[in-house]
Amino acid sequence: MMLVLLAGALAGLGGLTLALQFDRGTGTAAAELARLDSARMRNRVQDSLTADRRHSKESVRMRRIGSSVWTMLEMRGWRIPAGVRADLSVMGRSVEAHLGMSVLAGVAGLFAPTLMLAPAVAMFGLSPVVPLWLAGVGALGGVVLTTAQLSTQAVERRRDFRHVVGAFLDLVAMNLAGGRGVPEALSSAAQLSDGWAMVRLRDTIESARLQGVTPWAALGDLGEEMAVEELRDLAAALALVAEDGAQVRDSLSARAASMRQRELADSESRAAQRSQSMLIAQLLLCVGFLVFLIYPAISEITGV
Repeated sequence: MMLVLLAGALAGLGGLTLALQFDRGTGTAAAELARLDSARMRNRVQDSLTADRRHSKESVRMRRIGSSVWTMLEMRGWRIPAGVRADLSVMGRSVEAHLGMSVLAGVAGLFAPTLMLAPAVAMFGLSPVVPLWLAGVGALGGVVLTTAQLSTQAVERRRDFRHVVGAFLDLVAMNLAGGRGVPEALSSAAQLSDGWAMVRLRDTIESARLQGVTPWAALGDLGEEMAVEELRDLAAALALVAEDGAQVRDSLSARAASMRQRELADSESRAAQRSQSMLIAQLLLCVGFLVFLIYPAISEITGV
């Protein structure tokens, strides 16, 4: 029976491989336009990641694997979720590299259970059904774990970015108070640090200047790309009041103060959660210690 199942699985895998090899998508005009639009968006996102490219280089082989997977997904109308795209933008990674890492993690999860349980199957004659099931679960777990790890890292990095945005707003307000215009104030404020977040803001403003786009529109696009509400609100505010310097200063100062209050509340909330976690851990230690103390007495009474 197992040989029949394995033969059927191999035949199905071969049929799927042939279908993927010769299937080139729908070939309709709408599909081709979607592919071109996706390629244009991909190039734009790649250009916006230059700030992080200075500190980390992605593997060419990994990007090649991910590019093949992404092309195959786009040909069939599958899209990368917007949340994953935003997390990748925050982390400074490309979609190709993420897909390549997901594929490698899936392959590792596929073969790891089989290799670990192969000696037990050979020595004790265990059924190979369990390793096969564990291989499938491991492959799926490897893909899911890669995305989950990305999301966890992006949360922390996005929090740091919001903190830098709050300081950036204060710097812009100070430059406006010194008599500079809004574009000059934005550019000057972004020059005062070489941190990854400030470099990202500086590159965005410089790219907007070269392209003939207003800096607040470019910052709004960056906020949309990274899922940072503060940047989108800042872009909307600057677009409305860019001609009135005093009103811009008041608005930026108020937004910076609001962001600091929000960060303080978030820090207090996370500190309270960690305190509760530590309290639960201490209670578990106390329970274990009490069980250790009373076990000899209970053993003598019950004779166990």
